[in-house]
Amino acid sequence: MPLPSWRKPATVLLLLLLLPFASACLAAPQDIPGHWYQAPEDWIDRGQSGLEDDALTPSTGVALTGGRFLFQGDFVLGVSARHVLDFKNTSIVGQFRHSIFDENHRLVATLEGGIQSRAENPFFLRHGREIELPPGRYRLISELSSPFYLAQPEPYLDTLAHYRQATRPGNALTLVGLGVFLGLGFYYAALALARKRAAEAMYALFILGNLLFNGSALLVFPEIFGMHWIYLVSIPILFSNAAYVVFVMALLEIRRDSHPLLYRAGLGGLALLGLFILLAVLQPGWSLQLARFGVAVFLGYGITAGVIRTREGNASARFYLVAIAVFFVLGGMAISQSQLAGVYTLYIEHIGLFAVAVEVILLALVLSYQFAQLHDEKEQAMKRLEHSNRIAHTDALTGLSNRYALDIELGRLPPGGSLTFIDLDHLKYYNDQFGHERGDILLRSFSQQLSDFLGNAAHLYRVGGDEFAITCPSGDLEWIERLLADAIARMHDAGFDFAGASAGSAHVHESPTLAELKRVADARMYDNKRQRKQQELPLEP
Repeated sequence: MPLPSWRKPATVLLLLLLLPFASACLAAPQDIPGHWYQAPEDWIDRGQSGLEDDALTPSTGVALTGGRFLFQGDFVLGVSARHVLDFKNTSIVGQFRHSIFDENHRLVATLEGGIQSRAENPFFLRHGREIELPPGRYRLISELSSPFYLAQPEPYLDTLAHYRQATRPGNALTLVGLGVFLGLGFYYAALALARKRAAEAMYALFILGNLLFNGSALLVFPEIFGMHWIYLVSIPILFSNAAYVVFVMALLEIRRDSHPLLYRAGLGGLALLGLFILLAVLQPGWSLQLARFGVAVFLGYGITAGVIRTREGNASARFYLVAIAVFFVLGGMAISQSQLAGVYTLYIEHIGLFAVAVEVILLALVLSYQFAQLHDEKEQAMKRLEHSNRIAHTDALTGLSNRYALDIELGRLPPGGSLTFIDLDHLKYYNDQFGHERGDILLRSFSQQLSDFLGNAAHLYRVGGDEFAITCPSGDLEWIERLLADAIARMHDAGFDFAGASAGSAHVHESPTLAELKRVADARMYDNKRQRKQQELPLEP
């Protein structure tokens, strides 16, 4: 024995996923059993209360590729109460007109609406129409006309009080889902403009397509903005499907040279989706069905690409595969279902909205992870660059800035700043008498002592061998000479009795160019060195 429709695994899973919303939408409403008929375009409604003998073609329901259909069903009201007449399963109905007859075949109510209709909706984001009839037997004849249908619309009755309560969760889901699309759509559009990356741009287009589809299908745009063009339900999705394929190729770095098969598969998918767009232009009634086929195309490509790139070790692909797998399950159910048995105020469109919203959020996390990776890589690159610059501008022995750093700093000195060249005396003596290790200790000790004295007020450089330089923004030469003498005294205390230093200084304003500044300071240093040598006693080893 086949399972009742409400116990089918797909329906059960959908209800479990949407349990917070679906619990308010079960039971209570009353189905209206009846028969469907297809009407030719030239069929004229003469106000008849029965359709059996009207030369209409019996049908099992509406055709998803659109057309004009009529439903005839009978129902009984046992008590006098205010009721609501609405459709379940789907909200995509171009235009409808309900005609209600009493048991004497008299027309007692006519109700109209639909996405293409400008009739006012008494219930927010719903096709529900309120009726108040005395107890009795009634016949409903509903005429539907639409270029396409997403699923099978089925009329049903509900009490006004229950209907108001039961429609709230679905409406909340609609507004929250569209809010997610709107917020993330703007964010990734701005990000695409800033980063100039195809992934964010295509992702924003994908979100936009779903925003237009759901906003139109779930009556937000028709009701709030007066946008009654029903093809907003189908055309945007055709383009967003193509945008999704490009998004996957950009996100997973699928290029002609690195992944030729996946790249060609992506181009093939885009060509197929382009063909769908062309067919939709030629056959508008097929546009929504073609959009559904397009969802299957990009889902298949996304799953395949995600699996292959994950197996190759791509970190972003692993997270993307989780997102596309969730959407594959939820989206697959949404595009394959034609009825939600036992559920009245949640539509197939709500299932699709929920599926896309979940994927949009998960993909936002994937892109955030990718951004974090890019940020980390940039930080590492900056650290490597900083390290390279430090090596390039630092003397390895003393840790002081080198000649290259000095040239950069000279360009920043103010006119009153100064440059001092220093030649450390008798380094060769210590190298020859005690070895180069002792000479290195002399250089490091002198560098450390003088740097400590200078602090942040001036900067010490080793420009090569026994030559050093000091840049001082304040240009206080007396202070520099005093500190240099103190540093040499400390060297004597440390056992370097023959250590000494010759220095020459020049102010920036004395020389028109940096080259001239260095020449003047260097010449004064050698003058000082010659004078000191004339006064110096011979060294005793």
